[in-house]
Amino acid sequence: MDIRQLKYFLAIAEEGQITSAAKKLQMAQPPLSQQLKQLEDELGVKLVERGPRRIQLTEAGIILQNRAKQILELSDSTTREMKDLGKGLKGTLSIGTVSSSGATLLNDRLSEFHRNYAGVKFEIHEGNTFMIIDLLSKGIVEVGIVRTPFNLGNLGYKYADPEPMIAVMTPEYDWDRAKSTIDVTELQDKPLIIYRRFEQLIRETCSAHGFEPNIFCKNDDARTTLLWANAGLGIGIVTRTTFELANNTNLIYKEIECDNLRTQIAAIWMKDKYLSTIAAKFIESFSGDNTSPI
Repeated sequence: MDIRQLKYFLAIAEEGQITSAAKKLQMAQPPLSQQLKQLEDELGVKLVERGPRRIQLTEAGIILQNRAKQILELSDSTTREMKDLGKGLKGTLSIGTVSSSGATLLNDRLSEFHRNYAGVKFEIHEGNTFMIIDLLSKGIVEVGIVRTPFNLGNLGYKYADPEPMIAVMTPEYDWDRAKSTIDVTELQDKPLIIYRRFEQLIRETCSAHGFEPNIFCKNDDARTTLLWANAGLGIGIVTRTTFELANNTNLIYKEIECDNLRTQIAAIWMKDKYLSTIAAKFIESFSGDNTSPI
C-alpha cells in the first residue's frame, strides 16, 4: 500500500463510482479497477460493494477512507515542512483553532506575528478542543489554539492572560440597566445558552453559589450562543473576546464577577514531535507568562 493507491481509493470513495473516479484522476477505468483489487488483495479485506449505480464502502472501506485522509494530509504537511526547513522564516504554519479564540488570535497574535514575519503563510483548521488536540497528535497542525480547561497530557503550552466570562442578552432580559457587571447568583432561574465545553464549569460554579443553572440550550460553537442570544432566546454565557465573533446587534453584555468563571486562550503543541522554526517563533510571540519548555 502506497500513497498513490490511497489517492486512488479516496477518489473512488468520494466519487462513489469507479468511472467517475477514473475521470477525476484522468486515467482509464480498467487500471483503476485493478489498483482497487490489488489493494483489497494486499489488505485481505473487501473495501467496496458494487451496486447497480454506486459502490458502497464496507466497514473496512470506511476505516480506510478515514485513515487515507489523515495519511495524505500528513504526507502533504511533511512535504511542506521539509520545504519550509530550507526557507528559514518563510513557508506555511498550520494552526488548529477553536472558534472562540478567533478575535483574540487575529487582533492580538496573528497580526503582530505577520508584521514581524511577513513571509509566513497560514493554514487554519477549525474545530473543538478535542479535534485540535487530535490534529496535533496526527501531525496535521503544529500549533493549537484552545481554551482552558483542557487535559495537558504530553502537551507543551503557553497561556495568554485570563479573561472573564460575560452574560450577553437583548435589552428585554436586562434586569438592571445601571449595572455593567453582575454576580453569578443573578443568573439563577435565567434561561442560559452555553457552549458545551463550559457546562461542567458553569454547573459547578452555580452549585457552589447555592443554585442549579437553568440551561436552555447547549451547543458546540460559541458563535451559536451569540446568535441564539441575539435572537432573544435567552442569556448567553461566553468569554469577553468572543463577543465580536457573530451578530450581536441586539446584544448588551455584563461581566460576571466570579473568579471561577474565567478562562484563558492557550497555544499548545506536542512535546514529542518536531517543531519547526516558524512554529517556535509563533509560540514565542504568544503573550503570557505561564509556559512549559519548547
